[in-house]
Amino acid sequence: MSGITRYLYENLPSYEIAGYATFVLVFLMSAIVYKLGFAKKLSFGRNVIIYTFLFIGCIVLTFLALFLPMIEGLIVAALILIIYKSRLWREKREEAKQLS
Repeated sequence: MSGITRYLYENLPSYEIAGYATFVLVFLMSAIVYKLGFAKKLSFGRNVIIYTFLFIGCIVLTFLALFLPMIEGLIVAALILIIYKSRLWREKREEAKQLS
């Protein structure tokens, strides 16, 4: 098992709770990465469909998280996208200052 998954399975009261916690972490991190990197302005219905399929896909990712560092990889992807978005926001703010 990878680091975070091993920690969850060793420290939570049961394997069932650890499995659900792993799934929740995978889903939350996947949703954050999707929102930061790929999301576009869509209607509510389309967002529900996208997040439903993301939820279903995270079931597979949870099984992979037992043997691969999925949660750690999603954390790294989220950090990279946060840095990218913050730099993009700062550059747009500086451009707006120069135009005024």
